[in-house]
Amino acid sequence: MLSVEELFKGRHFDREVIILCVRWYLRYKLSFRDLVEMMAERGLSLAHTTVMRWVQRYVPELEKRWNRFARQVGGSWRVDESYVKIKGRWAYLYRAVDKAGKTVDFLLRAKRDVAAAKAFFLRALTSQGRLPHKITLDGYQASHRAAREFLEQQGGARTKIRSSKYLNNLIEQDHRSIKLRLGPMLGLKRFRNASITIAGVELMHRIRKGQFKLGRLRIKKNRAPEIWNAVLAA
Repeated sequence: MLSVEELFKGRHFDREVIILCVRWYLRYKLSFRDLVEMMAERGLSLAHTTVMRWVQRYVPELEKRWNRFARQVGGSWRVDESYVKIKGRWAYLYRAVDKAGKTVDFLLRAKRDVAAAKAFFLRALTSQGRLPHKITLDGYQASHRAAREFLEQQGGARTKIRSSKYLNNLIEQDHRSIKLRLGPMLGLKRFRNASITIAGVELMHRIRKGQFKLGRLRIKKNRAPEIWNAVLAA
């Protein structure tokens, strides 16, 4: 893993400015041009495409570094799909939370089918390191088939698959925070770029939900800039 200095080497702006722009874009309903205006008030001149490139370049790195401090989620997963429009076409965002509302994982796919659902379950297993003891789904049969086949392949005979619209209200409510940020975005033109942007939005959502344990960093000031610098430098 690159050091913080190596990660931002060669950039025309300080890393604090880059992190601030990326963080604010992912967290708040701001356009790239909104951020350009806000930085101009601080005496900084930059193009909106610069902020866009920062998001695409640094989100994977930020996600990787934050994930070192991720808390393990619970063993009861609520799984559902949402919709995201990319270049005029709908794509499918698979997401899961545990029964406490903590994000398990997410995956953007072009199709809503058995293969896409199985890919999501495999990603979630990889990130969490263990199978859940319950998977709650809606009534979509492709997801049920994918869950059964996935568990058979992974030796998850003890995992219970169930269907409950009432219990899955939790994940449907959680979708809203992501959709509220993605809705105003006009720049989701490429699938890969959209996937990276969504990963950043999901990261900010997890941070707000307190899904990271940062006690060992011994952060003196509980302010966002200090927290981010400590996480990146650890």
